[in-house]
Amino acid sequence: MPSPLLFLLASLIWGSTFWAITLQLGEVAPMVSVVYRFALAAAVLFGYCLLRGQRLMLPWRTQRWLMAQGFLTFGLSYICTYTAEQYLVSALVAVLFALMVFWTPICARLLFGSAIGWRVWAAGSVAMAGVGLLFSHAIGTALHDIGSGGHFLLGLVLAISATIASSAGNVLVSKVRAASSNVFLTTAWSMAWGTALVLALIVVSGTPLVLPSAPRYWIGLLYLSMFGSVIAFIAYFTLINRIGAHKAVYVGVTSPVISVLLSIRLEHYRPGPLEWLGMALCLASVAWAVRAPSPAKVAFAPLSPPVSPPVTETP
Repeated sequence: MPSPLLFLLASLIWGSTFWAITLQLGEVAPMVSVVYRFALAAAVLFGYCLLRGQRLMLPWRTQRWLMAQGFLTFGLSYICTYTAEQYLVSALVAVLFALMVFWTPICARLLFGSAIGWRVWAAGSVAMAGVGLLFSHAIGTALHDIGSGGHFLLGLVLAISATIASSAGNVLVSKVRAASSNVFLTTAWSMAWGTALVLALIVVSGTPLVLPSAPRYWIGLLYLSMFGSVIAFIAYFTLINRIGAHKAVYVGVTSPVISVLLSIRLEHYRPGPLEWLGMALCLASVAWAVRAPSPAKVAFAPLSPPVSPPVTETP
């Protein structure tokens, strides 16, 4: 699938997941919802690999990178995201996730020494301004209510922590790809490691594993697992391998725009001039960022010989 279509696919799906997450809040603890979501997604991906006749085991040297990516991307990030949405409106969480346009190149710089050009800061600033304007009314209401609840700052810290963890996980995709070209299998293992981390925290904290009874919870779970996890992450990780994490991360800028456009269509939402300006700035920042020349890539030697026939097809 061409890269622009992968970008659009991930944006369309993730543009609705902030709302879908709210379907799972209340009856079940956030950590338990994370376990259900990624355990199901990992099982589907492992099953797909088995149907293709592939071996599921990978060498430990590869698993170390998958463990790190899983703990960051599918463990810490989603624990913080689900919990933050208990204290913050989803619009503010979406704005904070736009910070990944800065965190991702910073993480690449710290971990692998990748250069950060002026265009990164400029396009990122335009993106942040656009997302901020897009949700200006919701943010204003949330900020006005800071004094009425003692958990606003906790939600803020959790959401920012989620964006940093996600950014670090994005940067590790290049290391994972150097170890294995099978994006389905590596994503399955990464999700499995993230699920294991969250499950361990559940056991340590004594959080009950509740099976919810509300139909809307299961609808949200299926959507988030199949579309928001399996399809969107396969598209996103493939996109990172093609155009780099610093460009692919702008999916997080177009997703809020998609969310608002869906709201216009399905909920008869009527955005004002500030919201329309915000959407224009978001799309302008994406166009500016993805057309920029890619920084020099850090070369990674294969971490281990292949343990199964090489996979030549990528989604």
